[in-house]
Parts: sequence; C-alpha cells; structure tokens
Amino acid sequence: MRSTRTIDRTSPVAIWKEEDMIGGERVKAMVAILRTKGCWWSKSGGCSMCGYNVESTDVSVDDLKAQLAKLLDRYDGEPMLKVYTSGSFLDENEVPSTIKGELFDSFPRVRRFLIESRPEFVVESTIDSLPKGRSAIALGLESADDDVLDRSVRKGFHLNDYQRAADVLASGSVPLRTYLLLKPPYLTEARAIKDTTASIEVARRTSETISINPLNVQSHTLVEALWRRGDYRPPWLWSLVEVLRCTAGKGGPRILSTPSGGGTPRGVHNCGKCDRKILDAVERFSYTQDVRELDGLECGCRHEWEGLLLYQDRMRTAVDLDRHLGSDQER
Repeated sequence: MRSTRTIDRTSPVAIWKEEDMIGGERVKAMVAILRTKGCWWSKSGGCSMCGYNVESTDVSVDDLKAQLAKLLDRYDGEPMLKVYTSGSFLDENEVPSTIKGELFDSFPRVRRFLIESRPEFVVESTIDSLPKGRSAIALGLESADDDVLDRSVRKGFHLNDYQRAADVLASGSVPLRTYLLLKPPYLTEARAIKDTTASIEVARRTSETISINPLNVQSHTLVEALWRRGDYRPPWLWSLVEVLRCTAGKGGPRILSTPSGGGTPRGVHNCGKCDRKILDAVERFSYTQDVRELDGLECGCRHEWEGLLLYQDRMRTAVDLDRHLGSDQER
C-alpha cells in the first residue's frame, strides 16, 4: 500500500553534495531533485524500473520558486549544479520557462548545469534557451537495442529518437551525458553485460560522458514485483566490473558509474564481503579512467557469478537462481 504521507510542494525531493567532472577536472557539485508534476510517460504506463513518479504531485509556479529558494540556501559556490526532476527538465509542463530562466540567473557562479530530459523535448528552441557554454544534457538511453527498450525497459522511445536528440545537441555545442541501464528485467546476467557493452559503443559516438547505471529496485515498480517473487536479481558487481573492463582504454567519452543502492539487496551487489572494496574501485576508476583500479578484486563469489553466466543462458531463464534453488543469501 502506498504511503499517505503529506508531500511538501515547496521543498525539493532531495538536495545533496557530491563530486563530478567538468571536462577533465574533478569538481564539487550540488545535486537537486525538484518536485514537479511528474514525467508524462509515467502517466502512460512508464518505465518498468522507474518509481520516481511517487514523489510527483501538482505544483504551482510559486511552489517551484520556493524550491529554488531552498536550493540557493544550500548552495556553497559549487562549480557544478545538477538539477533533476521526476521526468524531463525541458518539458514545459514540468518546469515552465520562467522557472528555468530564474534557476539559471540565480546561479551565476555555476560553470556547468547538468539537466536531464527525454529526447522528445530536445529541440532547437529548448536548447537555444540554455545558458551558452554552461549547460549539458543527460539522456537516459538505457539500451541501444530497440527490443530491450520496448520489452524490458518500456522506455517509450527508440534508438533513432535518441540519435536525433544527440544530433540537435551536437549542432548546438551542448555536451551530452548518456545514461545506460545495466541489467533491465528479463535479461540474463550474460545478456545484460553484452547489451550494456554494445550500447556503450553506440553512445560513445555522440557523448561527452557515459554513465553506467546498474538497476536499483525502486518501490511501486514492475521490477520490484519481479524482485519480490524471485524473478529478478539486481546485477552483480562483477558484471559492472566486466563492462568497465571491456570498454576502458578506447578513448572518447569518459565512462563512469555511481551506483544507487550499491551493496544492498535492491542494488548492484555481490556476496557482501567484497562489495565495499569493489564499489570503491569503481568510484576511483570513474575519475581516473585507469583500468588498473579494477585489478586485484578477488573474492570466492566470483566463481558463483561465472557459473551463473553459464547456467542462466543454458536454462534460458533470467530468474534469481539462488532464490529458486534454495541457496538465497539475501542480506
């Protein structure tokens, strides 16, 4: 049953501080998730793994202005400001142009605004309204395979829609960050590795940065229902390491990963004993791009992962074999 808690329309969903990259420079960043009316696609069924619509509600322009004021209260001069919503920042129904303009004007010290959008809102007019030389767009492609987008992710667009948006960004000299989803539902562990690796090769043609997002099981989603009955397991950390190893050192865009829920049953995880060590190595790699950061990551559970790669495909199933075979080690 969904919570009946009261939602504060005048407060962002969350604000926090972290680090990111501008070009080759590691910088401090402030991150904010604005509370908006929500993603239009979620109202048409939505993506199989996305639960962000839970935080959406009817908000007014005054509510959004109050949220911006709270962003300003938390701002400490960070060179990078990442502003997300539960859908698309460029969607006028979510974030009116007056609010966009006020946001950009309120942070003159910001060198890089990173905002997220679905590709249908990336058009010449919306790109022209962004601060020149200070903006970057994040697109959640998730997979370059249209079958995966349709059947696993239910994304509501295809690769050619992403490519059209990427071309618009390139024409406007706006850097692109592409999000790829590691292990959408119904994919075996081995198939998930191949899908993300192949998707990186497509996305590297137009992206400044590619972010690998291992699926994190969110509440009130199809994926959560699959996970609860043992028909889905979030990816292994070994799978994330394999993807990074396969794609590192090829030049082009920076490849990074900052997993949500890493080391928990709902997020990317191994056996529990080696999770922290591997997550720390992935974080170091994301900044240095040195594949040697991923060396020396040994644990007995790697043999279990290697067996899973073999037997899931042989059995033609993507279910959580540990849970169905009675050797569940949920923590």
